[in-house]
Amino acid sequence: MIPWLDADDPFPDVSRALSAKTGAGGLLAVSADLSPERIVSAYRQGIFPWYSEGQPVLWWSPDPRMVLPTARFAVSRSLRKKLRQVERSMSSDRRWQVRFDSDFEAVMRACADVRIATGEGTWITEEMVYHYVRLHQMGIAHSSAVWLEGRLVGGIYGLCIGHMFFGESQFFRVRDASKIALAWLVRFLREKGVQWIDCQQETAHLASLGAISLSRASFLQILAKTIDLPAPTFWADDVSAPAW
Repeated sequence: MIPWLDADDPFPDVSRALSAKTGAGGLLAVSADLSPERIVSAYRQGIFPWYSEGQPVLWWSPDPRMVLPTARFAVSRSLRKKLRQVERSMSSDRRWQVRFDSDFEAVMRACADVRIATGEGTWITEEMVYHYVRLHQMGIAHSSAVWLEGRLVGGIYGLCIGHMFFGESQFFRVRDASKIALAWLVRFLREKGVQWIDCQQETAHLASLGAISLSRASFLQILAKTIDLPAPTFWADDVSAPAW
């Protein structure tokens, strides 16, 4: 039986999450409330919200868990060429720009719009947008995004708590734009000593970028060592170009 959480109820131990054999592997609890405080508490325990419009809030802690070690980020030859092109443009004609946190809500909504347009559906409900924007205003949620000739063409957003970045979603409107946004984010996190990006669910795409699958127990061990470290300070507007 999946427990229903009232506003003041703590999360159950993640070991109580459903197993993959049930078809809802990782589902831990259900609630009506979604607040910044509840969301941060969840992430600190290896739990995240994932649900559709019209559903109650579903809380998950999957096993296994996919994570991207920032040191393992895989840059293909073609992507490396594109990153260098963007880097040159940022310091010359500025057709390409990469920015952190300059329009967080637009990045989040673009992630939802692209998924809907491709028929994938989205968990990024209006309620989610509202509360994650509040988390951004609190300095906890962040975005990395790419502009081409003044148009937002790709990005990624998530939460940074301690030395763990919890990736939520990404989008692209031109080829490789989401990878460019991720590459700049990875470089920034490396420089700040953040070694892990939580990717939540396993996908072949993430694996191709260097993400690996860990048991829930291993993920929680890493989380315990990183979650209380001081989080890096993100800044808005132009991001200094990394060396590729």
